[in-house]
Amino acid sequence: MRTAFLLAFTILPLSFAASEWRQFRGPNGSGVSDAKGVPVVFGVDQNVLWKTPLPPGHSSPVFSPDRIFLTAHENENLFVIGLDRKTGTELWRKQVPRPRKGELHKANGPASASPVTDGDNVYVFFTDFGLISFTKDGKERWRLPLGPFNTPMGMSSSPVLANGKLLLNCDAESESFFISVSLETGKIIWRRDRAEFSRGFSTPVLYKPANSPLEVIVAGSTRLVSYSVETGEPIWWIDGLTWQLKPTPVMDKDNIYVLGWAGDADQGSQEDIADFKEYLAKWDKNGDGKLSKEEIPDKKIVNQWESFDLDRSGFLEERDWKLYQGRKKAVNAVHAFKLGGKGDMTKPNTLWSYYKSLPNVPSPLLYEGILYIVKESGIMTALDAKTGKVLKQARLTDAPGDYFSSPGAANGKIFTISHEGKVSVIKPGAAWEVERTIALNEDVNASPAFDDGKLYIRTHQNLYCFGKKE
Repeated sequence: MRTAFLLAFTILPLSFAASEWRQFRGPNGSGVSDAKGVPVVFGVDQNVLWKTPLPPGHSSPVFSPDRIFLTAHENENLFVIGLDRKTGTELWRKQVPRPRKGELHKANGPASASPVTDGDNVYVFFTDFGLISFTKDGKERWRLPLGPFNTPMGMSSSPVLANGKLLLNCDAESESFFISVSLETGKIIWRRDRAEFSRGFSTPVLYKPANSPLEVIVAGSTRLVSYSVETGEPIWWIDGLTWQLKPTPVMDKDNIYVLGWAGDADQGSQEDIADFKEYLAKWDKNGDGKLSKEEIPDKKIVNQWESFDLDRSGFLEERDWKLYQGRKKAVNAVHAFKLGGKGDMTKPNTLWSYYKSLPNVPSPLLYEGILYIVKESGIMTALDAKTGKVLKQARLTDAPGDYFSSPGAANGKIFTISHEGKVSVIKPGAAWEVERTIALNEDVNASPAFDDGKLYIRTHQNLYCFGKKE
């Protein structure tokens, strides 16, 4: 039975139970679990089944049948950690090479991507190393160095599994790519260059059309693309996203909901920038087809050079300018799109868009026909998933502050966690209500995870397992 279950997971993760939490945000990145008996009354000294001290890390916990896997960093070192799922006991801790120390946004960290597991093995991505796989008992299986990555923010997109492959998106300022890797050997099966995309942090999601092979969808700068899992060929795409994607999309049977917020892209801030050839005609004094700082009279460009010269070549070139054009046209929004099609599906698949009170980092939550988004200062908005109509927007009054953790749902409740460690337990619905707020008094970036009778929260110091004690 267990072997058959793991085979089903490897072939098609969309079919496994919503109580299985094997990747970032659980089944297909949804944040929704069918776990029963998840506690709603808990705290640092109430209904704690166990608490395991951990080094810092922003990654969220994932589960195999008898293990919990996380990543962490301490004293410049990177670690993969395996815990006993029942007791929280640390069973092993393996150090991963760190051949470099790349740039990081102050809110990011070197252990941000969540692991993914097939039940017997764990697969992990680090921005300062690449991919590595261990057995559930901590024996290294293979490693695939990747990078360095040209990004001032670091990386945080998490790997996912499908059809015996590991899928990982690596969007950066230059040399962006999407790869498929063998679970058994760590060898690259296919690689799709994504030169038209710049920095992005969204985790891919899977889509199975009726009577067609499995697809994997990536939300990137200004465009959503669905690729063939088998070949990496793009099948359909939708334009109109903002220029920097952090949240992971969520889906129902027919539609996908994509949230994106980036600086200088709120509605009304857009500019129509002329094509590069027009600026070359005016400024390219030496006729080499690119622009140096000395040739550019526009001080705005010169003073923000690193935002324009994305490949750090010392010149502005065609790709740099196209991405700048896209950035200035981009609009922050949460969009609803129909799934599927061939080629450019922007017009036929766009259902609705909403432009206000948008989160920066947290992914949306689709639960019982309502789309929930939670932004800084604890402002939560409930949107009708069919129409985009605002059902309720209000502040989580006892949980203000920053939000990096994505909301989750289980057993008829929504759980949100502020960076300051305030957990809101929310009764969902068009007139959602906060039932209680619990202060953990520890910073939190990771998203909650669920199991029958249990709630897991990873803080910067500990992994908590909450549940009713026997």
